[in-house]
Amino acid sequence: MIRANRRLILAVGALALVVGLAFAYRGGWLPGFSGGGTGNQSGRDGPRRETTVTVTTAEVRLADVPVTIDAVGTVQALNTVTIRTQVDGQLLRLRFSEGQDVRKGDILAEIDPALYQAQYDQAVAKRAQDEANLANARVDLTRYEKLVVSHYASKQQHATQQALVAQLEAQVRADQAAIENAKTTLDYATIRSPIDGHAGIRLVDVGNIVHPSDPTGIVVITQLRPIFVVFTLPQQTLPAVQKAQTQGAAKVAALGPDNASVIETGELSVIDNQIDPQTGTVRLKATFPNPNLSLWPGQFVNVRLTLDLLKDVVTAPSPAVQRGPNGAFVYVLGDNNVARLRMVTTGRQDEKIAVITSGLEPGETVITSGFSRLFDGAETRVVNAQAPPAEAPPTAGGVPPLDRGAGESPRRERGARSNGARIR
Repeated sequence: MIRANRRLILAVGALALVVGLAFAYRGGWLPGFSGGGTGNQSGRDGPRRETTVTVTTAEVRLADVPVTIDAVGTVQALNTVTIRTQVDGQLLRLRFSEGQDVRKGDILAEIDPALYQAQYDQAVAKRAQDEANLANARVDLTRYEKLVVSHYASKQQHATQQALVAQLEAQVRADQAAIENAKTTLDYATIRSPIDGHAGIRLVDVGNIVHPSDPTGIVVITQLRPIFVVFTLPQQTLPAVQKAQTQGAAKVAALGPDNASVIETGELSVIDNQIDPQTGTVRLKATFPNPNLSLWPGQFVNVRLTLDLLKDVVTAPSPAVQRGPNGAFVYVLGDNNVARLRMVTTGRQDEKIAVITSGLEPGETVITSGFSRLFDGAETRVVNAQAPPAEAPPTAGGVPPLDRGAGESPRRERGARSNGARIR
């Protein structure tokens, strides 16, 4: 009985294996067998399997390609001023709103001026008193001059009166200096903005007694138009940066978090005069007009510095360039939409555009997707036949940025075939 059951189980297993192999053969899943192709059959009665690969394409073209380098920078205000009082007193009023744009000379705050007004009035009165004494002394001097001529007064009396006049003239000049000092102190009670800028949050409230020694001040004014971005680059790039600066204003673009959208464009303004020996980097400063206040002090931004411009070079979309054991290759769309594998040599490359130094000519069409089923000689169906040629992403100069070398191209498709062999 046990032997009969065992034989039955073995017979059922063998039958299942035969059925599975038959289905695998008819579907073309067995190694060494093809399930079909256009115009072919896997067996006498096997179904046909379509091998046409759906792809997208782009045109190889000539373009001007900038040589760029990326970094991370910090936005800094052109000028930052902490507004403080220069005299002691009670803060009577604030004449600005938080977050307001202020102009140079605008009144920001007022300190109680009563004490300083009294000192000013006192200095003015003292000058008036001394001027009256000086006028009287000058009249007496004129009289002594006449008496000396008539021998009714001695020369010593005349000289003494001359000295008194000179003394009073000096006193009047000292009074004028005291008036100017009191006037300056009185003016300090009215606090004005020293620059054009943007007012921050107030640091003290009306009614408080303020002093010049207060650590916080009253408000901070920052100048945001124009504005700086400070960033660092490796010391190896310094010769290229210096060369770019000698050829004219080197363009700098502040990029968004996606490292593609341009927030603001500016120019390289300063290269620091020394290299940091601990990090091996050099600091640079770029100036941005910032008309729309897109950049804000303290903000971190991605920075793209344009070092050079490659003119009229052959370019192709980076997804078209694949990597294999023998180097970089592309699939060129040939006659009758047949894919042809071709080895190429690349220059600078980023995630969108690759410079082709050899292997392609302008006007040829390369395949940009569908590599998992693609092989040399495969028939293809193009789904973007009416699409425009591949365009380079715009930057501040209207040309695509390329900031990687030939060996840094990311692989877009892992399942590409080279001469019928799968490359991984």
